[in-house]
Amino acid sequence: MTTIVLVHGLWSDGSSWARVITELRAMGHEPVAAQLALESMDDDVASVRRTLATVSGPLLLVGWSYGGAVIGEAARGVAAVNALAYVAAFAPAEGESVSGLSRKYPGSEIPKHVVVAGDYTYINRASFGELLAADAPAESVAIAAATQKMVRIGLDRVKVNPPAWLDLPSHYLLTTDDRCVPPELQREMAARMGAVVTETDSSHAPLLSRPREVADFLDGACRNMMTTNPQESTE
Repeated sequence: MTTIVLVHGLWSDGSSWARVITELRAMGHEPVAAQLALESMDDDVASVRRTLATVSGPLLLVGWSYGGAVIGEAARGVAAVNALAYVAAFAPAEGESVSGLSRKYPGSEIPKHVVVAGDYTYINRASFGELLAADAPAESVAIAAATQKMVRIGLDRVKVNPPAWLDLPSHYLLTTDDRCVPPELQREMAARMGAVVTETDSSHAPLLSRPREVADFLDGACRNMMTTNPQESTE
């Protein structure tokens, strides 16, 4: 049906989308997960664009958490991207950063669980689930904690350029039991994008806890995209 490119967040990799990919494939979609190095914003944007160059449009570009900031940069000027979808994701406007947005409202518990290791950070493995995915199966949490990628310090402080959501239709999956991105912040970002909002009483990682729900959300975004762009859907 539709090509969907999935972009992960901090302290994770493309495998975080595994269960969602299974659900999307069962629906007939063609999902591809980008892999971010988490060393610099420029490198991460370039990585997503390399992935976009390997698939054909029309396509939906999806970001989870920090991945939302990346897709806002990566989609600019890429004609094949017809819409954006945000899953509990940051959507900074021009001149904003993920770090700055995260401090706008109280509620983020990341500082309680982050561990500094030289020039990098990671999330305390013992409390990874408590922070990101308290509602996910224990084994899924254990795997995510064990496979998490370390993040270069300062990556989340980069201020972005004019984001693609200024010009593209957007959809937002808002997680109301989120301990990383406060729901109040999510609502504000979604509203200023003019995004179609779907709410779920999930933790920050519905990818792990509610993969079918995330897949249904993305399927709906794809259907809306095809309705809005009927000519592209027949190419």
